Amino acid sequence: MAASAALLLRLRSGLRLGARGLCARLATPPPRASDQAAEIGSRAGTKAQAQGPQQQRGTEGPSYAKKVALWLAGLLGAGGTVSVVYIFGNNSVDETGAKMIIEPTSPCLLPDPLREPYYQPPYTLVLELTGVLLHPEWSLATGWRFKKRPGIETLFQQLAPLYEIVIFTSETGMTAFPLIDSVDPHGFISYRLFRDATRYMDGHHVKDISCLNRDPARVVVVDCKKEAFRLQPYNGVALRPWDGNSDDRVLLDLSAFLKTIALNSVEDVRTVLEHYALEDDPLEAFKQRQSRLEQEEQQRLAELSKSSKQNLFFGSLTSRLWPRSKQP
Repeated sequence: MAASAALLLRLRSGLRLGARGLCARLATPPPRASDQAAEIGSRAGTKAQAQGPQQQRGTEGPSYAKKVALWLAGLLGAGGTVSVVYIFGNNSVDETGAKMIIEPTSPCLLPDPLREPYYQPPYTLVLELTGVLLHPEWSLATGWRFKKRPGIETLFQQLAPLYEIVIFTSETGMTAFPLIDSVDPHGFISYRLFRDATRYMDGHHVKDISCLNRDPARVVVVDCKKEAFRLQPYNGVALRPWDGNSDDRVLLDLSAFLKTIALNSVEDVRTVLEHYALEDDPLEAFKQRQSRLEQEEQQRLAELSKSSKQNLFFGSLTSRLWPRSKQP
């Protein structure tokens, strides 16, 4: 406030000085032509001496006006710079005390879970949009376009009864809102969260699930960047970014993986996802383990069937060799 008052006082004094100089110049009468003609020749020296102060004042007037104009321009520029620094430099905190852009817009990004008689799925699935469900493509003819990943409809249809589906993207709402409408025409997605809901850390938009108002033990985050769930690393599944390949089947594998978790009524998803946290391709590791378990189960059933057949054969042979006596 003191700096602003000083700037205003200097501005007022400069304007007063400029006004005085202008009034003095207007009040000075111009030299008459008859006097100039009479003084030619013998009074040339006197005329030069008389016109000296006038020429000096005439040359000093414009130069002084230029100085005032330059001084005012510098003053206004400095004031504008101070205003910009004041407005934008201290605008990192909003009216509630939360840091804008750096922190989520609310400590509770989602409303409370539904209660009876409404149905609340037992788990929450948080999906990134770009790189997981969509792939951006650009061409000179069409500009930017987004390609839908194969298996989106199957993923939503199979998981909607088991998971509360939330799109949580690092894109802005202006960009992502129409894209979500295009990938979900049937309304399987429950909520939408955008960049302003992320926590900005070390150049990455981090999704802090502690702000989701949901039990962290039942939240699964799917993203193509591990930095997106760095605050809760055992709640996330990191997929490889989709490159637009039309033969991609990752979403189908993801659907099978998440269905297995839900149908087995896992109390804490972190105990399962922890085993895949260090895998480069968690879904491929899950498929290999599932295939190995299926082979072991088939082998166990084959041995059990073989053992039961042997017992049945020996029982039949014993009954033939030692028939029971008939009761009278």
